[in-house]
Amino acid sequence: MGAQRRSRKTQNGSKAARSSKSVRSPRAARSRAATSEPARAPQTPPSSTPAVQESGTPPPPSTSADEVLVERETAPEVLEAEQERDDHETETAFRLYLREIGQVKLLTPQEEIELAARIKAGDKKAREQMIKANLRLVVKIARDYEGLGLPLLDLISEGNIGLMKAVERFDPKKGGKLSTYAAWWIKQAIKRALANQAKTIRLPVHLVDKIARMRRVAMELQEELGREPTDEELAAELGTTPARVAQMRTAAIRPASLDAPLSEEEDSNSFGEIVQDESAHTPYEELEEKTVTAMLRELLQRLDAREAAILNRRFGLDGNPPQTLEEVGAQFGVTRERVRQIQNIALRKLRRMIEKLEKVKD
Repeated sequence: MGAQRRSRKTQNGSKAARSSKSVRSPRAARSRAATSEPARAPQTPPSSTPAVQESGTPPPPSTSADEVLVERETAPEVLEAEQERDDHETETAFRLYLREIGQVKLLTPQEEIELAARIKAGDKKAREQMIKANLRLVVKIARDYEGLGLPLLDLISEGNIGLMKAVERFDPKKGGKLSTYAAWWIKQAIKRALANQAKTIRLPVHLVDKIARMRRVAMELQEELGREPTDEELAAELGTTPARVAQMRTAAIRPASLDAPLSEEEDSNSFGEIVQDESAHTPYEELEEKTVTAMLRELLQRLDAREAAILNRRFGLDGNPPQTLEEVGAQFGVTRERVRQIQNIALRKLRRMIEKLEKVKD
């Protein structure tokens, strides 16, 4: 059973290795650092000849060697020892990985330009060199998302995949350094992995980013204040409200599975059967809805007054039922076609505003 657990961990950490054989993941370092187990003493098989009782009735079934082995391997003290060994191997592998990538020389802007040109020409060695020179950036970014549901080594592996994509797409002619460009791809890869794998209820990608930033600011404030910051102090640093901070704290808590039984009895009800409410919203849905609504209201204030009013009426953004083009046109004294034109102009403006906001966040 312990061997199966280690096998699964090795498979989970090999994502980056599948994408590029030349880039060693921290999981690969773990496999190099792990020591071999001593051979297990063979079990003495039971006699194949069943004993014959004097009464002539068949004897009770004997315990097989496999059953004895499974029972020993699942004993609490054995499982605890294996967990400690796995944790030690993981920590050792991570230190080896950091030491290995720390020996790679950072690139100068001129070297980045030269390597990028060689990569465009299909030079695999140049690609490998550029990836290795930026692996430390992946570790730095991955630490910001630690504790949100995936192990740090998995976050690094996902971030390495994002780095590889950035290296393949980097064009120095457009200006900027590779590290700035790659940071976006690394964050996207990590956030996608967290949103898809980390929770029973999936978090929106933009919410994962907000929670990661909140946690980072909270740690900085804790070091500065010598205590855990309050929601009000966090809100002041993040430029938001204490209520929003409280919502993000709730969303950051890993939920229990609704399929989990309430007790160990076979006929026990599950959490879902007790608390199920199909009309209720999850904390993540409520937070996402409030976030989008608040952002939309802020953006509408930047539009022309008539444009904002038309969008409010057409889509019911003010809480009232949506209105048709004819109804809105009658209120403003214009034709339905003119309402459509103003609506499309306003939507294009909103789209450009949102795109700019996304660039600023990343």
